[in-house]
Amino acid sequence: MPDPAPTPRAVQLSLALPAPAAGIDDVLVPARMINEWVYCPRLAYLEWVEGEWADSGDTEEGRRVHALVDAARPSLPAPEDVTEDSRPFTTRSVELASERLGLVAKLDLLESDDGIVTPVDYKKGKRPHVETGAYDPERVQLCAQALILEDNGYRVGDGFLWFAGSRERVPVRFDAELRAQTAAAAASLRLAASTRRIPPPLENSRKCNRCSLLPICLPDEVNLFRTGGVPRTPPPSVDGALPLYVQQPGARIGKEGEVLVIKAPAARPADKERDEGFRDKEEEVRVAIGEVSELVLAGPVNLSTPALHALMKAEVPVAWMSSGFWYMGTTGGRGPRSAGARMAQYRLREDEARRLAFARTLVDAKLKNQRTLLRRNWRGGEAEREPVLERLRHLSAKLPQVRDMAELLGTEGEGAAIYFRAWPKLLNEKAASLPEFGFERRSRRPPADPINACLSLCYALLTRAISTALEVAGLDPWVGFYHTERPGRPSLALDMMEPLRPILADSAVLTVLNQGELGPRDFVTLGPGCNLTPDGRRTLIRAFERRLDQEATHPAFGYQISMRRMLHVQARLLARYLRSEVPTYPHYVPR
Repeated sequence: MPDPAPTPRAVQLSLALPAPAAGIDDVLVPARMINEWVYCPRLAYLEWVEGEWADSGDTEEGRRVHALVDAARPSLPAPEDVTEDSRPFTTRSVELASERLGLVAKLDLLESDDGIVTPVDYKKGKRPHVETGAYDPERVQLCAQALILEDNGYRVGDGFLWFAGSRERVPVRFDAELRAQTAAAAASLRLAASTRRIPPPLENSRKCNRCSLLPICLPDEVNLFRTGGVPRTPPPSVDGALPLYVQQPGARIGKEGEVLVIKAPAARPADKERDEGFRDKEEEVRVAIGEVSELVLAGPVNLSTPALHALMKAEVPVAWMSSGFWYMGTTGGRGPRSAGARMAQYRLREDEARRLAFARTLVDAKLKNQRTLLRRNWRGGEAEREPVLERLRHLSAKLPQVRDMAELLGTEGEGAAIYFRAWPKLLNEKAASLPEFGFERRSRRPPADPINACLSLCYALLTRAISTALEVAGLDPWVGFYHTERPGRPSLALDMMEPLRPILADSAVLTVLNQGELGPRDFVTLGPGCNLTPDGRRTLIRAFERRLDQEATHPAFGYQISMRRMLHVQARLLARYLRSEVPTYPHYVPR
């Protein structure tokens, strides 16, 4: 259903700028994208120029309606053979192009009689009850097919839209007005593609509610910065799938149909007398590919080629991690088929002044979130807490005067030292009384105690989750603005993780320790280092994933959103900021 008429506003005079004819190296635009452009220019740009796509019930229904047409073998006589004396013919699934318009189209059905060719386009759903018989996007798409036919030498009469839902044919007359509208839409889309200028989102449009690209486009969020609009609801998750972790050494992952089959050596009993009969036993787990948002493989785990191909086809990323959960990289995954966001990212990377300004905001958001975690979880007296919070507040206030990256690193390090010295005040009496959970300072390689081991694992999990969100948003997780590039370091993921460490990772560690989910038996100490046992890792991973599933109010937009979805929204907003769609990047800084 089309939107109601917009409220009157001042009309600016504009000069139409036609796109040039397609060159040899130019990619022709599918005529169906002209439909999308008339419906929503931003949608057409994201799908065609950026290569963004997300399936929905509507797209699946559209594929079903076109299945019979697309299976046909096309046979189209040459234009000079289609005359008044030639025999009528019908053909399906014909592909034609026009270099003048820069368009290509697959025509669902062509009918010819008396030398006149009639295009018929198939549509899902029922015929709309409007004066023109159909909405403008569908009429323009059909007219584009007619213009392509004419550019190929065929004579065209009227066309028809076939609506599968009501099984009705609706005639479309290709008058001068519709032809001009179609040519203008084609030129506008091609011009936007050549200049790489993304159209702004629609404002308060009902079209957005059913759009499959809503989580990618973020119309309300972008408009908040453009026009001061208020976001109505959070963008939905693309699906309800969850990450699947496999960390059992020797596990093998294959596939049967659309199901992942995971076989792993069963855990051996402690009783050696029963161990002999237990030899060579395996455990098997089956998980539908559609239920997996990301496959996380830690250590020596085997993934079959057919399973990898199926995951890549389903656009499910595979994250590779070491046995100690050091993030190594990602295979496959969803994301735009365009380098536009990355090119903007690289431009900022080379601009020293902009890099420093953005890095200041990262450290400022981190200091504020550290203060929030301390304020919410402090278990000592208020007289002890306030000086700590005031010192962090003072560091945040002096950030605008920071002159270079070295000074900024020093400020962040001072804040981290203040923050972690206060950590013993965040543990409850039971956890604080265990000598194994003694904590003096943050240590990483290796972690010196159980708390540091927990922090290191959660930071690794958060690095992996943010890296995946950045890649899905079309960004390069290995090129950052604050962290320097080093082999094996996802610098941008570490940048974006800085403000989120206290909110997501540190809070998950505090929860498992204060609730007694982890105990001394869940850790093993070898020399100067401490690490979690396999069971302890599973417990902490579950707690971290529970934290990502929790909902909270987004401080910038005011709606409830899960932390898992928040990571993807923040990654998309970073891409929008880098491409100058929003003037500032809104960090997630809860109150």
